[in-house]
Amino acid sequence: MAGATWWVGALVGLAVVLFWVALGLGREERYAEARIEQAMAGHLVAPTLELEVPFAERVLRPLLRQLLRRIGALSPGRNIESLRRQLLVAGSPGGLGALDFIGLRLLVTLLGTAALSAVALSGPMSFLRRFIILLGGALLCAELPRFWLKRRMAQRRKQITLALPDALDMLTVCIDAGMGLESAFMRIGQLWDNALAHEFRRAVMEMGVGISWPEAMRNLVYRTDVPDLSSLVAVLLQADQLGFSIGDTLHAQSDQLRVRRRQRAQEAARAAPLKMLFPMVFFILPATLAVVIGPAIRALVETFAQIG
Repeated sequence: MAGATWWVGALVGLAVVLFWVALGLGREERYAEARIEQAMAGHLVAPTLELEVPFAERVLRPLLRQLLRRIGALSPGRNIESLRRQLLVAGSPGGLGALDFIGLRLLVTLLGTAALSAVALSGPMSFLRRFIILLGGALLCAELPRFWLKRRMAQRRKQITLALPDALDMLTVCIDAGMGLESAFMRIGQLWDNALAHEFRRAVMEMGVGISWPEAMRNLVYRTDVPDLSSLVAVLLQADQLGFSIGDTLHAQSDQLRVRRRQRAQEAARAAPLKMLFPMVFFILPATLAVVIGPAIRALVETFAQIG
């Protein structure tokens, strides 16, 4: 009996130690990510200047993130990695982490359900109707953060896809001028202000802290999830391994991206009539029929009334 109690105590103690070690590793990872983001934004200031930050950014925002993180910790962790990548692809909106987003989703669900409960209980209605309203409202509130995140991901992917051909032309010019690929990435990151330029600057910052160039490029692909950029990085890595000319490779990829951009524009032009069909049928055509046939219908009604 005493031996079993000792083993149980040892296992509990080991679990507590592992829990605190995991918390420490997660805290160090979040701190390193925050330092990289500060370095990219150019906000590495002395501690004496931190009081210049507004009170909401210094106190209220960390408290809110801590609350969201504690709520998010209650969720199962099997989808944390997938959610973390989705947030990276969306550009880490608001600096939210995976647990922050889960906590935000639970908080929105609870607040939305509470508001709908107050509305449903205030008026006279049947129990089944109240239950349907509460259930549908809870599901809708739970899906609103996911819908917002998916929209942010789609917008950022589109922004990177549209900026990639021009960035590739800029890379080609820089390489032809004698600059290295890393310097060309940094040049684009300094001159432009879009999602692709931010990712280029972050990749250069990662290389500056000791990450190899192939690994930084793979991280770039992981954070963006854009097929054209993935193809470009794969070709650049292969050219670097085989010793091909980076300039010739960039020229070939630039021509291919121009062709793809022209094809996307043609596809969008072909899809425009089909997209315009439904608004015309449901909104424009009824109004046109009312204007054209309306007076005739009135005259017909008056004629039949006189005959009758």
